[in-house]
Amino acid sequence: MRQSWYALIVLCLFLAAQGSVAQERGFGLGVILGEPTGISAKLWTSPVNAFDFGLGWSIGGDRIGNYKGHYDGGSRVHFHMDYLWHAFDAIRSSERFPLYYGIGGRINSGAGYDGSVAVRGVFGIAWLPHETPIDVFFELVPSLELTSTTAFGMDAGIGARYFF
Repeated sequence: MRQSWYALIVLCLFLAAQGSVAQERGFGLGVILGEPTGISAKLWTSPVNAFDFGLGWSIGGDRIGNYKGHYDGGSRVHFHMDYLWHAFDAIRSSERFPLYYGIGGRINSGAGYDGSVAVRGVFGIAWLPHETPIDVFFELVPSLELTSTTAFGMDAGIGARYFF
């Protein structure tokens, strides 16, 4: 038990010593709450572009308008991957609030959405505080369901990531 506490203290000291790691490079891992709720990751590929990944679950509610599948009201697993562009100069402030947009794809499984595939458009805003290796974000994500039926849906989430 004592060794677990020592490991936790060492981990906290390591994370605190990271200093002002820039959020617009490297890899970040965190959480997203909303539709879906789960794990969020971001991998920067340039100063303005990044891949965004999510693995989560939904616990009810048919988020696809006029879904013609066999939605059964249960939970489902959600995976998405998007390619993002960031506009760092869109909002003038002493803080960094880049607007971002992108395109990607989503796969759902469970609750009657088994094997459903959709194309996603991503629109969001992030807050990248100075001197802290985190980002906080909010995004709206319209999607076009391609299988097993064609329908329009909307996802939304708020989250935070720590950058290593």
